[in-house]
Amino acid sequence: MKTKINMDGVYTASDGVVVRKVEKEMIIIPFASGVDDAENEPYFLNATGQIIWQRLDGCRRLKDVVKDLAAEFKTPVKVIEKDVVGFVEKLLMKNMLMEIRKT
Repeated sequence: MKTKINMDGVYTASDGVVVRKVEKEMIIIPFASGVDDAENEPYFLNATGQIIWQRLDGCRRLKDVVKDLAAEFKTPVKVIEKDVVGFVEKLLMKNMLMEIRKT
C-alpha cells in the first residue's frame, strides 16, 4: 500500500532508527522491538539514497528538497520528484522516516 506523500511536508529520520556511516556506505538501523523481523533489517543507502537522506533534515519541505536536487544535478524536477517520492514512500513504510509538522 502506497503512502500519500505531502510535498509541503517536512520529513526526518524516525526516532526508532540509528544511522551510521561506515566508510562510503550509510546504514539505517531500526531498533524498535516487537516489530516483524523483515521490518527490523538494516537498510543500506546507495549514493543517491544518501544524498536524498541528508536533505531530509526536518527543516526543509519536500518540494524544496526536490527543487534543490533538480538544480544541483541539472535534471528536470519531475524526474527528481519521482525518485525522491519513491524513496520517501519506501522509508515511511519501513518506519525509518517520519513527517513532522513545523509550527
